[in-house]
Amino acid sequence: MVYLAHTAHWQFLGVVIGCVGWILTMVTAGQNEWRIWYIEDVSVVASGMAWVGVWRACFYSHTLPDYEFCRPISIIDPFVPLEIPVSQVVVMVTVILGLMGNMVGVYAVRNIYFGQKTCNFLRLLFTGTGVLYILSGVSSLVPLIWNMTSVLTNQTIAFPPEFYLPPAPLTQEVGVAIWMGFGASMLLLFSGVLFLCYRMFQSLSGTSDIRL
Repeated sequence: MVYLAHTAHWQFLGVVIGCVGWILTMVTAGQNEWRIWYIEDVSVVASGMAWVGVWRACFYSHTLPDYEFCRPISIIDPFVPLEIPVSQVVVMVTVILGLMGNMVGVYAVRNIYFGQKTCNFLRLLFTGTGVLYILSGVSSLVPLIWNMTSVLTNQTIAFPPEFYLPPAPLTQEVGVAIWMGFGASMLLLFSGVLFLCYRMFQSLSGTSDIRL
């Protein structure tokens, strides 16, 4: 049995980075601050600022029962622009792909340190992990770029009366959740590249021609 653990240090790092990226992706999905709206009428929106995410819209108010007032946004709501329901679906796909990448990556790294698998099978696992991380990172970019474009072009949302929000803000800006999402995507993509480059790292370690 040939010792191959020294060939997978970068891939071990890739699992760690991939897990962090996946966690940040889930945090991004749950954040409200995808779009920051600045509103002129402060009679209800006390701070003059509202946060529009892909799952809900929120603002602070002293005139409504809850200090932070939030209304959920459903995929079937007719008033939402196309990028929001698409974002809800794609974000969930991203989370699933990232979870699968983490599971396969952990299994692959565990086997290269402690397992009895063949070198070819390990390469297959590492390639699969890399592909899953790359797909997760790319799919995460779709809702981020689309929503950012909507903000930069000052797109409106025709909220119904129960949201207490105007259809158009005075101005709007990109929220912290989108920037966090970009960071998570970069981590997932970087992890994917590390796994896909396993053959190169193995060659550099001098074990490219070894078979178990």
